Amino acid sequence: MSEITRINPLRYRSIFISDVHLGFRGCQAGYLLDFLQSTHCKHLYLVGDIVDLWEMRHGVYWPEVHNAVVRAVLEKARADTQVIFCPGNHDEPLRAHLGADFGNVLIRDEVVHETADGRRFLVLHGDRFDSVVQCGPWLARLGSRVYGHLLALNGLVSRVRRHFGLRYWSLAGYLKHKVKNAVSYIGSFEQAVAAEARLREVDGMICGHIHHAEVREMDGTLYCNCGDWVESCTALVEHHDGRLELLRWTDAVPESLSGPLPALALARAA
Repeated sequence: MSEITRINPLRYRSIFISDVHLGFRGCQAGYLLDFLQSTHCKHLYLVGDIVDLWEMRHGVYWPEVHNAVVRAVLEKARADTQVIFCPGNHDEPLRAHLGADFGNVLIRDEVVHETADGRRFLVLHGDRFDSVVQCGPWLARLGSRVYGHLLALNGLVSRVRRHFGLRYWSLAGYLKHKVKNAVSYIGSFEQAVAAEARLREVDGMICGHIHHAEVREMDGTLYCNCGDWVESCTALVEHHDGRLELLRWTDAVPESLSGPLPALALARAA
């Protein structure tokens, strides 16, 4: 994104991001840092799996750009952005601090967000609707390791594409949406989330967890998934009139940001 955008940031009422997976080699932290530095909001929702504590059990991976992302979030909090963090399954130990307020950073299991046009949305990570995570945590962890290997291959493909001047593309995301069982799983998850929204008598749900960005109406309920910053690099934003929009940040920035972050950008975040 250009320097002009950083000086005059894109302004939203609310921003929702999920599944960043800081501490994981597949995290596209360069894109996220650019997004955070290019936007301003009144409310910032961190919708779970912001830090990948599962992955860090196998060894610590924490480059400077991951520190820069954390600093960028805290800078927003110091600048009067209310930050609401709803931990997910990959940062589940932080659920021990539910209800805590650290300055302008609130840790909650779930919250109801009211948009500028008066609609009410339940915001939570979404792993409670995942039968694999709920009924077989060991299987979920095994799946996470396999997914990690797939994303390592994804990184190789990305570097080859950069060499030929092509834009970012997720091999993992492509394969996931081509596999019948994965498509069925996503559909079942979305149906379960929409059913919970109707049960809770809210206008919709905002979640993450499955790394599949989506905004669509389901039987009178608006289902919103923020996506992730591993495959799709997406965020859900609320405009000042209450309108919700899904942003794919890789469509707005140069491919070079998926690699090591330039020194100038890191210096701005320090």
